[in-house]
Amino acid sequence: MTVPITAAGSARQLSDDDLLAAYAWDMAQAPPGRPHFRFNFVASADGAAAVAGRSGGLGDGADHRVFGLLRRTADVLLVGAGTVRAEGYVGELLGAESQAWRTARGMASHPAVAIVSGRLDLDPDGPLFEEAPVRPLILTAATAAAERRAALERVADVVVAGERTVEPEHAAAALAERGFERVLCEGGPQLFGSFQAAGLVDELCLTISPLLAAGSALRITAGAPEAAPPRRLELLQVLRGGDTLLLRYRSEPPA
Repeated sequence: MTVPITAAGSARQLSDDDLLAAYAWDMAQAPPGRPHFRFNFVASADGAAAVAGRSGGLGDGADHRVFGLLRRTADVLLVGAGTVRAEGYVGELLGAESQAWRTARGMASHPAVAIVSGRLDLDPDGPLFEEAPVRPLILTAATAAAERRAALERVADVVVAGERTVEPEHAAAALAERGFERVLCEGGPQLFGSFQAAGLVDELCLTISPLLAAGSALRITAGAPEAAPPRRLELLQVLRGGDTLLLRYRSEPPA
């Protein structure tokens, strides 16, 4: 059953085509020479980015519907290794309808998946790689253990994108070299924080879940405050699915 979503102040239910238009990538705004980075997160009304360690506990039908449509239009899904382990990135991440939509438009049936892992703490024999519909890309650091890298190179393309940690600028260059222009970043907070510090957050799609989570859960971003000075966001749209708000922001360029 399709979960109804409306624009703020309107009673008209939006179709999938309406939502795809609402979330169309504005590539005219993309900085030259690098991909456009769109981050997608869900948070509780009191700011928690997870419940019981998973963001999945915050999403509802409206959030899941938009989440799937955002994936449908991306060239690559960028995600941290911790999020991959916590959220179960296994097998096909798009349904048959979304895959058919992509192939009808000359796109690969499934977006690539790029995993950020400075230590390569991933199981090369696990279902993440065994069931991957597309050979994954792993962005790592030069200091990662050589034996871990050799093991993972059997099941993924492994690229060094920084010396001691994965550096967002090098990650962006690696993605651009592979022709990826529309990058959907799905977490987690450390990855988001590092891209904020590097000035590489172009857009934020934020779902506000009608839930008070309390506790000590992380926010959607993490990292040293001085590393990422505040930057204003321009609100592009407000959608509503029941009591859930679906917000879309564009990051204003640095002053």
